[in-house]
Amino acid sequence: MSCVNEFNHIPVLKDAVLQVLKFAPSQPLRLIDGTVGGGGHSALLLERYPKMELIGIDRDDMALSAAGRSLNFAGSRVKLVRGCYADIAAVAVENGWDNVDGVLLDIGVSSPQLDIPERGFSWRNDAVLDMRMDRRSELTAGRWLNRTSESEMARVFREYGEIKRAGALAKKAVEMREKKPFAMTSDLVALSDAVLGRARAGELPHPTLVFQAVRIAVNDELKQLETGLRSAVSILNPGGRIAVISFHSLEDRIVKNYFRKESSQCVCPPGLPVCCCGHRAQLKLLTKGAITASADEVAENSRSACAKLRAAEKIG
Repeated sequence: MSCVNEFNHIPVLKDAVLQVLKFAPSQPLRLIDGTVGGGGHSALLLERYPKMELIGIDRDDMALSAAGRSLNFAGSRVKLVRGCYADIAAVAVENGWDNVDGVLLDIGVSSPQLDIPERGFSWRNDAVLDMRMDRRSELTAGRWLNRTSESEMARVFREYGEIKRAGALAKKAVEMREKKPFAMTSDLVALSDAVLGRARAGELPHPTLVFQAVRIAVNDELKQLETGLRSAVSILNPGGRIAVISFHSLEDRIVKNYFRKESSQCVCPPGLPVCCCGHRAQLKLLTKGAITASADEVAENSRSACAKLRAAEKIG
């Protein structure tokens, strides 16, 4: 049975998010959820802070519809915007907000996107190779696989999927598309099986890594994250907080490195006698390392097992 109209999502690390995005209860607040999804985290924050106004951004029209239903209780305190969190500062200004007290980003593909076969994100169901988070985009996974050069595909498989045989995978993809264009998720699974075979016990299934790499490329996810972090911090008030949830090492590394840099007074190469960079810290770290899900949460929601939360506060 198709679940094309369903968008049910269990928010991960709920208690941790409420802990790091902690404000005075009676304080008027403005917060942007840059990846609002089904509105799970936003609902928790709006319930806790009755004077909070919130802008929820998402590229996915199905997510925004779901968020509209789950956040309806907050009435005029909520505005939903279809767009990308990389443009978070512009979205704020367009809605009359010069600065905000908090930003939440829950990065990557959502459970509903994986669970709805028609979206083409999962290798476990045969469907059209889509993988677009924003279905207004012309670039689908099928088009990317059929048009991208062998060298670029190899780079994407190597960097975004961390696949050792990336070159062989890209070469085989070109051979396969010359005979028959990529159209269905089963075509991409066949490519993975032909080159990478079955994963060893304890390893992620190889199609998972291949699909991850293609999805990141189609949606330009890592570049969006780098831009979105800078954009979000630029509009935080002094004392404002940013919390970021990521689900794989590529995303978490970007967040960790950005927070580390922006919480450092100097980023000069080691060994220089005098600071020459002129860099000044604008963040204070709120998390030592990354917060991960408890055993109880993982038992309740297995997809929380990979979640990592990092947070920081804007320095005045």
